[in-house]
Amino acid sequence: MVVANTRGEVMLVEDDQAIRDMLHELLEDEGYRVRSAANGRDALLRLRAGGAPHLILLDLMMPVMDGRAFREAQRGDPTLSHIPVILLSADDRVAEAASRMSVSAWLSKPFELGALLDAVQRHSAPRPAPHLRCDAR
Repeated sequence: MVVANTRGEVMLVEDDQAIRDMLHELLEDEGYRVRSAANGRDALLRLRAGGAPHLILLDLMMPVMDGRAFREAQRGDPTLSHIPVILLSADDRVAEAASRMSVSAWLSKPFELGALLDAVQRHSAPRPAPHLRCDAR
């Protein structure tokens, strides 16, 4: 059963297609609008072209552009830096990586779907984008 999309938008960045498809469907069933990307570079292109979601779910280890490089680029972009990030990883040092990357939360793979949904709900509250100052003279 698909619930009306009322909970906001989530960007899912995950290179494993089976995981990406499963999480995409799960989040849509919970009422979230979901955009997906297979790596950090693709996610940045999609984010810059289509506006800011309320939350980013970010895999740490991906080809092309991994989660660390994505997060560095995201934090350096004033139009994207305000978006909270939940880090997902099977890496044994995910807590350490999450701390260095200044993410909102992290989950170690494999994770409980209930824990993921709780984290998404906690961190996806709509936040206004920062206003960029423009001095027109």
